[in-house]
Amino acid sequence: MLLFLLFLFGLETGEYPIPRLKAIATAFWDRNNEFEFVVNSLRLPRVLTAMLTGFCLAISGALFQSLLGNPLVSPDVIGINSGAALCAVFVLAAGGDIGLLPWAAFVGAAVTALSIYSLSWKTGISPGRLILVGIAVNALLASGVTYVMVKYPIERVVAAARWQAGSLFGVSWTEVGTLSVSVIVLTPLALLLMRRLRILQLGDDIASGLGLRVEWERMGLIVLAAALAAVAVAAVGPLGFVALLVPHMVRLVVGQVTGGALLLTGLVGALFLLACDLVAQQLFAPTTLPVGIITAAIGGPYFLFILVRSNNAL
Repeated sequence: MLLFLLFLFGLETGEYPIPRLKAIATAFWDRNNEFEFVVNSLRLPRVLTAMLTGFCLAISGALFQSLLGNPLVSPDVIGINSGAALCAVFVLAAGGDIGLLPWAAFVGAAVTALSIYSLSWKTGISPGRLILVGIAVNALLASGVTYVMVKYPIERVVAAARWQAGSLFGVSWTEVGTLSVSVIVLTPLALLLMRRLRILQLGDDIASGLGLRVEWERMGLIVLAAALAAVAVAAVGPLGFVALLVPHMVRLVVGQVTGGALLLTGLVGALFLLACDLVAQQLFAPTTLPVGIITAAIGGPYFLFILVRSNNAL
């Protein structure tokens, strides 16, 4: 219900306020009135993109944290987002077709995930070793993004710089379509793999005894989680902390991840990112902030809270 209310609030508020009933009518059935352009070309794509992006990032973070057994893990911490961002920024800075952005981000995220997995291998995968390797790879890829931004002329990297900050400004129905297809395809796959994930959480020896090919199953889950992060990065840039915070908050309420908890995590992620974007639009109106600034402002202190809580538990 809260998500639906924020959805309506996103349609009706802005520099050009629109009555709620008029906004609802324009979005769903009355396409021939004076509000049509503002609602259906500007606000509705932005609201839907925020919701779908938050959904993808939250589920990606939940899969990574459950698979590695560490609440401090997320695709932006271990380098998946940076890998997607490096390829996407290169496409933008080199003047490539904008339609290649989702594919470039997916390739970058997948190659990064497989590289981290390979570098972490030593007679098996240790979650702690994988996290450390991921942090190192993240730093390396972040420096690569900086190099690309410096190498190309300023007129080419302006769009890449705005995208790099994590912004929903200017999103269109193209991003909504890409995210929708990704959610429809990848979410059922994540739900199908939940049983295998729960078995992997019992330990490699027990999982092998129950007939799982442990490394293949773990690699498949990592690639799936990376793909969810990649489509989100391709749409709005490398947003930080969404994939870290939301799964942790949901897990405090519902406990271990299940199929239902995974869907709940996605919905809370949609709610969180939409709320952050509305704050980014209204906090210093008429100036609109990139939503990545709001997620970082909330996520940084919460990350420290998780870190202190984990240290106290140890």
